[in-house]
Amino acid sequence: MTEPVSPAAVTITVRDDASYRVVGPITLLDGEGTAFEVEAGRTVSLCRCGGSATKPFCDSSHRTNGFSSVVRAPRPASGEAG
Repeated sequence: MTEPVSPAAVTITVRDDASYRVVGPITLLDGEGTAFEVEAGRTVSLCRCGGSATKPFCDSSHRTNGFSSVVRAPRPASGEAG
């Protein structure tokens, strides 16, 4: 009997003043439902500034369009899962 394989973890990093860095595996769907597959271990950057000509992917427009965002996730309160 074959043991089930655990899915690889997906990591999403919010980069200061820049894109979302995503390490797959993921399936990204556009507004029409067209799938873009990102294999395990492959990295893509998703636009966060709104200025990319290659949305949803980052083209580094944030470097020249004045985008600024430094966010941190809130820490869970004591005793809460997080």
